[in-house]
Amino acid sequence: MATVLRLFICPEPGRPAREVPEARAVENWGLEGCAHARRGSQRQVLLMDTETIEEMEILPGQVKENVLTQGLNLRSLERGQRLRAGEALLEVTLPCSPCSLMESIRPGLEAEIRGKRGMLCRVIEGGVIRAGDSMEMVKAATELA
Repeated sequence: MATVLRLFICPEPGRPAREVPEARAVENWGLEGCAHARRGSQRQVLLMDTETIEEMEILPGQVKENVLTQGLNLRSLERGQRLRAGEALLEVTLPCSPCSLMESIRPGLEAEIRGKRGMLCRVIEGGVIRAGDSMEMVKAATELA
C-alpha cells in the first residue's frame, strides 16, 4: 500500500520548503499556502517518492516536492492517472523536469535526477492530506464508462 510519508509547502518563491503535518489541497489550485499553487496549472502539486530521495542521497523537501510518498512507483504513472491522497483527488499531468536548483543542492544532481524528479499533478477534488494517509490509484471517469 502506498502512503503519504511527509508533506511540504513553499511559503515564498526561492525559500526552502517547510514540512507540515497536513495540507489542504484546493481544487484546480494546489496546496493552500504554497507559492507554487496556480489556478489552471498542470504543475499544482509535485509528488516525489522516498525511494528516489534515498537513492539520490538528498534530504526530504530539498527538491521542493509537496508530497513525499512511499510504496508508489511514480515512474510507472501515466498522464491522466488519478490518485486519492487523503481526502484529495489528484490527476497526474506530467513528469517534473529538473531545474538549475538541483545544481545548488549538489553539482551534477540536475543530470543525475533527470527522469526521477517526480510527477506533477493538478487537484481534481480538494481536501486535507495528512502525513500517514494512504494513496491509492483511482480510475478516471473516462475509464469507468
